[in-house]
Amino acid sequence: MENETRSEGNLLFPVFFRLDKLQLLIVGGGAVGLEKVEAIFRNSGNARVTLVAPEIREEIKTLAAQFPALVLQQKTYETSDLENKDLVIAATSLHDLNAQVQQEAKARKILCNVADTPESCDFYMCSVVKKGDLKIAISTNGKSPTFAKRMREMLEAILPEGIDAVLDNLTKIREKLKGDFEYKVKKLDEITSVMKEKEE
Repeated sequence: MENETRSEGNLLFPVFFRLDKLQLLIVGGGAVGLEKVEAIFRNSGNARVTLVAPEIREEIKTLAAQFPALVLQQKTYETSDLENKDLVIAATSLHDLNAQVQQEAKARKILCNVADTPESCDFYMCSVVKKGDLKIAISTNGKSPTFAKRMREMLEAILPEGIDAVLDNLTKIREKLKGDFEYKVKKLDEITSVMKEKEE
């Protein structure tokens, strides 16, 4: 029997980066750079970010005044800017420069995101639903950021504002539970089963 090639859908592995413990470089200070900076600091107000660009939008400068860990370097990108960086975002309107940043990052084993070029990305910046401590990342495998945005808006509308109180109560219950890991998982599963709608 011949092996059949079939689509397995989205094969991306979702993770949440601790950007307060990593060094992130953004190359580009225009509209795309602004979009990336806003997304990062909307989700991680203590992220450590260096942004390099010969021209930097005023909105980014305003954000730098609000977030001290956002360091702006108004200059042309150089390979040395990659030193001691853990993640890189190439966010310029110049295809050749983005490709250069990606290639130089790859040579140094630094994960890189190239704006609007999914095939060149090691990671994607997804649309994020945020309600207190709850975060849900949405990915369309790079196919449609607009659809991901609409899904985010829909989920934000239906998730209750008091979700943090639920999470706090579950934390207290988990801390009081006695027994091994398997027992705790089973008990928490029973407690949270009320969140799932019963089939008619």
